[in-house]
Amino acid sequence: MQILRQRRGMSRAVLGGLIGMSPSWVKRVENGQLQTPGLEMILRVAETLRVQNLAELTGHTMRVDLFTGPGHPRLPAVADAVNRFPIDSSGQAPSAAHLRARLSRAWAARHSAPNHRDVIGALLPGLIQDSQLAVRQADSGAERRAAQAALSEVYSLSQFFIAYQPDAALLWRVAERGIVAAQESEDPHTIGVAAWLTGQAHRDAGPHHYDAADDVILAALRHLEPLLHDADDDVRAIAGALQFEVGYTAARRGNSGTAWRHWDAAREIARSLPEGYYHPVTSFSRAIMGAHAVTIAVELHSGTESVRQAARAEATAIPSRPRRARHRIEQARGYQLDGQPDVALATLAQAYEAAPETIRYNGYARRIVLEETEAKAPDRRRRASELAAKIGLLAA
Repeated sequence: MQILRQRRGMSRAVLGGLIGMSPSWVKRVENGQLQTPGLEMILRVAETLRVQNLAELTGHTMRVDLFTGPGHPRLPAVADAVNRFPIDSSGQAPSAAHLRARLSRAWAARHSAPNHRDVIGALLPGLIQDSQLAVRQADSGAERRAAQAALSEVYSLSQFFIAYQPDAALLWRVAERGIVAAQESEDPHTIGVAAWLTGQAHRDAGPHHYDAADDVILAALRHLEPLLHDADDDVRAIAGALQFEVGYTAARRGNSGTAWRHWDAAREIARSLPEGYYHPVTSFSRAIMGAHAVTIAVELHSGTESVRQAARAEATAIPSRPRRARHRIEQARGYQLDGQPDVALATLAQAYEAAPETIRYNGYARRIVLEETEAKAPDRRRRASELAAKIGLLAA
């Protein structure tokens, strides 16, 4: 625990505050003066230190990946399409309009399908191949920029599929290609989306990547801000989504003032959007700000505020099934922080109903479910075990 804490630049006081224990307790555990904590506390420490595999923390040979879901059956085909060297330009590339129509259908399917990874995993290999071909065969500068914008968006869709699967190198390859294609497109909205996803990839890699997350997102915001006065809804929405991401990373750092300040800035942009507007990639909208408030409170480890925000944010207002499921998971984290494990477990069951693949690949949900399989209350332990079997943590 000491090695992992120091590697992430945390003092004993910071780690203790994040897990609800004193610095002296942390010191005694690290010095071997206390017995190994129970599973609940081990999982809390693992979440705070962003430990991918419990064996890194416990030293035992058991392998429990907390922040990595299982490999999807369609991952090899997507990886093959990404990794294939696209030097052959034979065949006729589809038009930009045709690619755009396919991308639009793919995003719609992602938001509406409960098993969204299965749906987009089937679409991605063809989209990757055709969008790469369109870039290579583009003639004019305008045609090439449009093709690069489509290619960048295909890589963005790919990141949603690859995230939290056991191939970090593939995720970074897609993220880097996406942001390069976005820059080549010179399209503000495409640049914003690519920066939004790249920033998330940095943040999810752990605290030592938080500065990189801020760098890429703030650079994108500086690029977009002069354009916002005359921008369309999509460009303003991606600027709002980027503002929230800065707040999200600040909350991960434990910086409450900065986190809520950027949430406020994002909310102002959301209020400027039409009431029924919903961004097709980021889900940014008026309706999403309540869910974002829950996330900020949870990342600040404030159980009381998390529950208060969860009560104000109604998940049914979020039309995207995976985003609605993600919100339910954030609510569950808040209830768990507030000492309401029964409500947390029931909320995770709602997340499963909305989008089973979202909870199956979400490390926080997996941590809560795994923790509750050891609960003292028999009924809660039974319900947790049933959900754990559904999401692949235990053998059914």
